Amino acid sequence: MPWTPSLSVGVELIDEQHKTWFEKADKLFEAGKNNQAKEYVGELLDFLDSYTKKHFADEEQYMLSIHYPGLEEQKRAHTAFIAELTKLRSQYKESGGNLTVIINANKMVIEWLTKHISNMDKKIGDFVRQKG
Repeated sequence: MPWTPSLSVGVELIDEQHKTWFEKADKLFEAGKNNQAKEYVGELLDFLDSYTKKHFADEEQYMLSIHYPGLEEQKRAHTAFIAELTKLRSQYKESGGNLTVIINANKMVIEWLTKHISNMDKKIGDFVRQKG
């Protein structure tokens, strides 16, 4: 599932990072579907983990800078997601690189991210526009 303009938050930094996130997640999904090298999948998982942490930190810093009232709720959601991603990485390693684990997990990740952007991140853009 690719990033679409309907997922735009309206804050350039956040939107650009979301696009990169979806691009990499899509590559991970394709790699799993095409039975590509386990090492490649492992590398992509590592990238997603570090990129997600960087993105969440940047997003939280931005929310802090605009005095966004939903920051604590966002932080809790981010922490929960990082925990899911960590679990996913260890399931992949424990399964010996089972690609089915990746395909199923990746669907979960994309669904979470899509819902998170639609339900929570868009409110950041709304807040910025209201402050005008």
